[in-house]
Amino acid sequence: MRDTFPLLVKTDFPALTRGRLEVLQANLGYRCNQACLHCHVAASPRRTEEMSWDTMALLLEVARRHRVRTLDLTGGAPEMNPNFRRLVAEARAMGLNVIDRCNLTILGEPGYEWLADFLAAQRVDVVASLPCYLEDNVDAQRGEGVFRQSIDGLRTLNALGYGQPGSGLVLNLVYNPLGPSLPPEQHGLEQAYKRELAARYGIVFNQLFALANMPIQRFGSQLISRGQFDGYMALLKGAHRPENLVGVMCRALVSVSWQGQVHDCDFNQMLGLPLGARSQATHLSDLLGNDMEDGTIRVGEHCYGCTAGQGSSCGGALEH
Repeated sequence: MRDTFPLLVKTDFPALTRGRLEVLQANLGYRCNQACLHCHVAASPRRTEEMSWDTMALLLEVARRHRVRTLDLTGGAPEMNPNFRRLVAEARAMGLNVIDRCNLTILGEPGYEWLADFLAAQRVDVVASLPCYLEDNVDAQRGEGVFRQSIDGLRTLNALGYGQPGSGLVLNLVYNPLGPSLPPEQHGLEQAYKRELAARYGIVFNQLFALANMPIQRFGSQLISRGQFDGYMALLKGAHRPENLVGVMCRALVSVSWQGQVHDCDFNQMLGLPLGARSQATHLSDLLGNDMEDGTIRVGEHCYGCTAGQGSSCGGALEH
């Protein structure tokens, strides 16, 4: 895989500082039942890295001390971590809002028949990957048969109340472009998703998050191999909007690796960039007595992926 790190470190991206820490985003491991082309984590069924329970317990203690509101669980497929259920149950008992970034196909995997009912019982918000409402486009990005499995997963969640008006069970979908382009306008795309998924499959959901692809890991390597890296970076930088800087996710979030190391965002984690201005790695244990506000955020060329056009974050397009 071609490394984009040397192409991203030197940057003219504007300086950023963190506000109040509201979200802990934790990568529970790189194991996944899929191996998607756009995955910035390079997750796959062959990966074995996963967060231990001791690190999870420390994660919860940091959340308590910093009065964090949301625990955002990602991977890989976070549900494949053997301590996923224990972590979710304890986080919910603490009053934390929990987000599960779910690939949908995991709901139908043998051995995970419990998952959908568990998520509903714990009232976990589900953010589910579905890069298009057309079968061929999804399978091209995520693998043959993935679209049908994803539709089955959505139907399972809908049957439990997810995405249904008044249920309080939140089901949001995630769109990624298939190639080196910016996402379409989010509101219009959301309306198209709702119309097409309802008409074709009887599926409902709450919101659509339109995310830009980051020029790192598999997607970045693909750009280099196809001679598209420079063009994509020029697109991102040319579409930069300074007003998006106010709402970028790193100003209220830190990202925690499966080993317990802390980074300014999930993308910095994948690039191995230390937290803020530090030269050494920061561990969760270092945050137990540390105020995170007003800290410098480490930036790079990839940060233009969050500020281009309508903006992009873990919650979709940025609002002003």
